[in-house]
Amino acid sequence: MKKLFSTKYSAGAFNTAMFVLRIGFGVLMLMHGYDKLVHFSTYAPKFMNFMGLGNNISLALVIFAEFFCSLFLILGLFTRLATIPLIIATCVMVFKAHKGEIFGDGEHASLYLIGYLVLLLVGPGRASIDSMIGK
Repeated sequence: MKKLFSTKYSAGAFNTAMFVLRIGFGVLMLMHGYDKLVHFSTYAPKFMNFMGLGNNISLALVIFAEFFCSLFLILGLFTRLATIPLIIATCVMVFKAHKGEIFGDGEHASLYLIGYLVLLLVGPGRASIDSMIGK
């Protein structure tokens, strides 16, 4: 019981938590990106035209973030760099697509945004390719 209320943590627990966070958010967002990738022609005509880029380019950028950057996140490769497009995409989801409703329809996107911000600030942890490259 005493351990449940302790504020101390080990390096192993921290690295495990970062691994779970990275894999969890990566796999969940990967599924969103994969759906858009395989149904590109269905989504493209009605996709949001963000900043005048056009529907196709906006959708392609979202697919890059949601699918390819999520793959990098799962692998732990270029983790901090890969979170930047994901943060941008989730900010657009929260503030543009869901009109800033962080507790309403935009709640899921807000949760993703928080997770990606944590990964950007803390990094991938030791169980990652980034960690192996850094040695």
